[in-house]
Amino acid sequence: MSDIVNPDEFPEPQDKSAPEDRETEGPFDEAEANPVRPYVDLGGIKILPREGLHLRLEIEEGSKRVVAIGLDFAGSTLQVQPFAAPRSSGLWHEIRDQIADQIGKQGGTTTPREGPFGPELVAEIPVAAGQDAAGSSRLARFIGVDGPRWFLRGVIAGEGAIDPEAAAQVEDLFRSIVVVRGSTPMPPRDLIPLRMPSTPSGATAPVDV
Repeated sequence: MSDIVNPDEFPEPQDKSAPEDRETEGPFDEAEANPVRPYVDLGGIKILPREGLHLRLEIEEGSKRVVAIGLDFAGSTLQVQPFAAPRSSGLWHEIRDQIADQIGKQGGTTTPREGPFGPELVAEIPVAAGQDAAGSSRLARFIGVDGPRWFLRGVIAGEGAIDPEAAAQVEDLFRSIVVVRGSTPMPPRDLIPLRMPSTPSGATAPVDV
C-alpha cells in the first residue's frame, strides 16, 4: 500500500483517542502483553502469528529502513505504523485531519465515523491507471489508537473495508498487536524503529520483503 503518512509537521497533539478496554483487549503496550505468547518481534511492534496471516515489510527505497508492516489476513490488508507520542496526550485527532487533507489533495474523499477503536476515516482513494482494472478508486479505513507514549496507526483495505465479517477478523488482528516503545527518548510523531522479524521457536508467520 502507498498510504504511508509522514507526520513531521502536525499541530500540537490533543487528548488521547483509544477504546476504553485498550489495556485489557489491545492494542497493547509491551508492559501489558502476555510474556509467554509466541510473538513475532518486528522491533517497534510484535505480531501474534495466526493461521492464514502473511507479513510484508514495507521498505523505504533510499534509506532501506522498514517504514511499515503489511499484514495480509482474511481477504484484507492491514498496514500498521507505530509512532512515538507524548505521555499524557494523543496524536490521532490531529493525524485524522492530516490524512483527510492529503487524500483530498489526491482527488479522494473521506468520511469520518465512529468505529470499534473510536473515530476513524473511511476513504475513497483514486487509483492510478493500470493499477486496478476493476475501477478508478479503492476504499480504505484509517484507524488509530493512542497508547502510553505511543500511537498506532492502521489502514484497512480489501474485504475488511467493506464486509463486516472480514472487518471483525482484521480488527481482532489489530487488537492483538503489541507496541514496543522502548526507553530511548524520541520526539513525538517519530516512527518507532521497525526491523526484520525475529520469530520465537515454534511460531510461524510467512514474511515477504
